[in-house]
Amino acid sequence: MKLINSSKIEVKKSKFISYYYNLDNQSEVKEILNDIKKAHKNAKHVAYAYVFNNTAGKSDDKEPSGTAGGPLYNLLVLNNLTNALIIVVRYFGGIKLGVGPLTRAYKEAGIMALKK
Repeated sequence: MKLINSSKIEVKKSKFISYYYNLDNQSEVKEILNDIKKAHKNAKHVAYAYVFNNTAGKSDDKEPSGTAGGPLYNLLVLNNLTNALIIVVRYFGGIKLGVGPLTRAYKEAGIMALKK
């Protein structure tokens, strides 16, 4: 596993911290997620998406369905990335964003992570 990039954005007081990893094997996904969750114990959500060979996975981590993991997965597919994992950690800032702005925030955080 290799951390390629990380980034941080803020949207209406919520902080979105994104990570982009290159994977050596699929079992690293769980290991990386555990490490990120330990490092961000107070985060409200840890959404992610990965593509490894012919396998893929994603999670909204209790965000409204399709607002977090789906947009991250789409970024991986649109950029033709494999053996890749994007994680976005959200610290809730007290203001509900709504489905559209929330989806855009996760997508923007993912885009920022993919920029080298």
